Amino acid sequence: MDRSTPPRPNTFAGLSLILDRIAERRDEPDWIAAQARSAEARYLLLDPAGEAFMRRDHEALRWLDANERELRLGTLPASLLGMASQRPHFMLALGDASQVDALEAALDARRMNLRAAGLLLPADEAGLFAYAKALSHWQRETRHCTHCGTALQLVAAGHRAQCPNPHCGRLHFPRTDPAVIMLVEHDGACLLGRQGGWPAGRYSTLAGFVEPGESLEDAVRREVAEEAGVIVEDVRYHSSQPWPLPASLMVGFLATATSRRITRRDNELEDARWFTPRQIVDGLKDGSFLPSPPLSVSYRLLADWLQQRAGLDLDALAAAVR
Repeated sequence: MDRSTPPRPNTFAGLSLILDRIAERRDEPDWIAAQARSAEARYLLLDPAGEAFMRRDHEALRWLDANERELRLGTLPASLLGMASQRPHFMLALGDASQVDALEAALDARRMNLRAAGLLLPADEAGLFAYAKALSHWQRETRHCTHCGTALQLVAAGHRAQCPNPHCGRLHFPRTDPAVIMLVEHDGACLLGRQGGWPAGRYSTLAGFVEPGESLEDAVRREVAEEAGVIVEDVRYHSSQPWPLPASLMVGFLATATSRRITRRDNELEDARWFTPRQIVDGLKDGSFLPSPPLSVSYRLLADWLQQRAGLDLDALAAAVR
């Protein structure tokens, strides 16, 4: 595929363009405390399920300022996200579900999960929400030292957890699970599959988690062979996407198959088939084909492939049939 035109940024990606994570200052508690008290500080609030507090009257996050944080959540620890537009940004993760309804009313807010918000929020806020959700999920799930079982303490502004046991003292770092997602092509057609619980007609690129001791390229070849029995040779990187649902990084690839022979080897997929651009266009028109949601890198892989192979705009095609 011609990659002279770079792919459009994926949802939740590109956060480094607006945010400095200032990792080098996470171990400076006095500096962090001063930033937290600053009139410029902003706080992104998440409920115990990882849903963000949104403005009730607008498709935007309901940020708290330092005064609101002190008044309503003064004892709740804040985790530093970084600096954006010369303003410190923090995350507050509620652990007590009984507070949620009262806070929602007091802040004139509503709550929304990441899947829904990612389609509505501006790119910078969607990325910050994804970042905060990934960090809060790790904090919530990593409570005890995996070596000695002692309850952990969060340090480094929420980005590390340390075992306080003097005979252990191990550090624990946020975990991200890499997964590969790939558009496989052969002679003008692409390979897509569907799972049984999906809406009728939905097909997506194949995907799977990377196993220990495996390169990303080898994971692409293994997953395609396991799910569809298709042999892949050439594998090329496309783009990546944070996917904290709950803790993944989706790494997108383009791949070329040696043939179109499909032999499903397990029960993970309900169906797998090859689609030409014309079949996708016809399927969108008659309702027999439904792509992945625009939130996903799967959608972007297919959109770029259609543009490069047939000059087709998937966004326009999908909008025309809604």
